[in-house]
Amino acid sequence: MKKAADAFRTISEVAEELAVPKHVLRFWEGKFTHIKPMKRGGGRRYYRPEDVDLLRGIRQLLHEEGYTIKGVQKLIRQSGVEFVKGHGKAEPSENAGSATQVAAATPARPPKAGAGSKAKPASRPADTAPLNTPDGISRAVLAELLRDLEACRRLLAGLD
Repeated sequence: MKKAADAFRTISEVAEELAVPKHVLRFWEGKFTHIKPMKRGGGRRYYRPEDVDLLRGIRQLLHEEGYTIKGVQKLIRQSGVEFVKGHGKAEPSENAGSATQVAAATPARPPKAGAGSKAKPASRPADTAPLNTPDGISRAVLAELLRDLEACRRLLAGLD
C-alpha cells in the first residue's frame, strides 16, 4: 500500500527511496542541521516530506554531481534550503538549468576524480565574476550551452 505524499516516512522507507544506507541518513542529520526528523519513543525517526525533499537534493549533489559535504553546506548557506530541495526534484537530464545555477552560486570545482574524492572546490577566476549577477542573462546562455554539450556527449557516447 502506497503512502500519501504528505505522510511521514520511516528511516527505512527513506533509505530505500533514496538508495542510501540508513547510517548515511543518520550521518547527514549531523552534517546538515536543517534535517530534523521527528523522533518518537525509542528514538524511532519519522521524516517529514520536506526532510525527504532536502535529503533527495543533498543526495543528488553529493552522489550524482560530486559535491563534497562542505560544498553542499556552503550551497545551503548561499542559496538556501529551498534551492537544494528543488535541485533533487527533477532527474539530472531535466535539471540542466539547475546545474548552471549551482555553478553560478558556488565557486567552480574540479571534475570528479573518482568515487570518494575529497577534492575541494577551486576558487573562481576573476574573469568569470559576471556569473554572479542577478540579471539571469548569463545563466540562461550557459544553461543552453550546457544542454548542447550534454547532447554532444550523448552523441559521442553512442559512437564508442
